[in-house]
This record gives sequence, C-alpha cells and structure tokens, in this order.
Amino acid sequence: MKFSIIIPTLNEEKLIQSCLLALQTLRNECEIIIVDGDSIDNTRISAAPLADKVIISAKGRSKQMNNGAKYATGDVLIFLHADTRLPDNALKLIQQNIKDTSQWGRFDIQLSGDPFMLKVIAQMMNWRSRLTGIATGDQVIFVTRLAFEKAGQYPEINLMEDIALCKVLKKISPPICLKDKVISSGRRWEHNGIYKTILLMWSIRLRYFFGADPQTLAFLYTSGAFTQFKFSDLWRRIYPPKSG
Repeated sequence: MKFSIIIPTLNEEKLIQSCLLALQTLRNECEIIIVDGDSIDNTRISAAPLADKVIISAKGRSKQMNNGAKYATGDVLIFLHADTRLPDNALKLIQQNIKDTSQWGRFDIQLSGDPFMLKVIAQMMNWRSRLTGIATGDQVIFVTRLAFEKAGQYPEINLMEDIALCKVLKKISPPICLKDKVISSGRRWEHNGIYKTILLMWSIRLRYFFGADPQTLAFLYTSGAFTQFKFSDLWRRIYPPKSG
C-alpha cells in the first residue's frame, strides 16, 4: 500500500519546516506533497528540500487538496494541516485498518497548549466525530484514492469542505475512527479566546446546517466575527413567520 501525504499551505514559512521534519522518517513509505496557495512568504523555498513535490495552486484549501490528489501516486491519500503532527505509527495504523468495507477515516485529536479547556474541546471533538461519522480536517482525514474519486473529491467551497466530503464518504463506507491522537495546534483557540472560538465554531456549524453560503461562513471564520451570529436568526429558520 502506497501513501501520499498532501499538505495545503498558505504563508506557513514559520511552521512548514518543523512539520516536514517530523515526516522525514516516513519518506521511504510515502510521498510528501506540498500544495501552496501562492504564498507571499518563503513557504515554498523552505519546503522544497523536505518534500517530494511542491505544487503552486489557486488559493483555497479544497482546491489545493484536490490539486495535490491529482499529482499524488499513492493508493491512500492523507490530508494533513501544516500545524498538525501525525502519531509515529500513523501509516501502519491506516494500513491495518483500511479494507474494502472501510475506505476512509480519521484520528482522534489532541490540541496543544496549556489551558485545560483545550483538552475538553479535543475530547468533545472526538466524541462528536464518533457519534456523527463526520471528521474535521484537524483530525487528519485519510481515504483510498478510489473512494476519494468516487466521492467526487473535495467540493470546492470556501469552508466546511471536510464536512461536505465526509457526508459523501459515509455513503461509501463507515469511517475508521482511530483512537491514536494527532496533535494539532491550539494557537487559534488561544489567540482568539477559547470561549469566543467555541461560540464562533458552533455558530458556523449551525449556519451551515441551515444552508448558509460557505463564502459567508469563510468570512466569519477568518475574521472571527462570532458576534454576527444571532439566535433570533436561528429561531426564525426553525419557526419561519407565517405569511399573511
């Protein structure tokens, strides 16, 4: 079984070398593909000596990951964020668990950082994922090439592309929910405030569930404008006013 690790990047000069150095012991078993969204810093220069392929793509995580899959030669595609670290035995775990009846999955997650609430948030993410069969990109989604192509790849939307893909993949096979943990950075949570970020993420998920435009959600996500969410809007969607 051959693996391709696909890493979308955008101005990740400060993180990309540490990310790739952690993967060097796996290079005999997989190829490492950087798909850069035309960074304006030295991301590509920093990544080149430590990756097998560095591709320039149109900006947008879903577009970048789809472009990476296009150039990948692996039987299994692993989509990794630059601020996330795989467990040492990640490839062995995937190979042991992927079958004809289980063609995709994700890892449990641990958020790096000191605040205790980050541990609570990570545990809630893992429980929610097991309950719903939906994974987030931070949990490192892996999928056979055949299932990825059958699912139509990532939908090229501005946000929630991982959730949209998982919904389609669930129709192909149930997810593999590995208990081994990837370690993902808690920098966004700590920088923007843990409780504010919780409100932001839940508001985005609720808006997406009720049909909000992913482009609008992407703006809320990148700006952190959680205060724009109003429960009165949600109430009107559940109980729309009667005409006349």
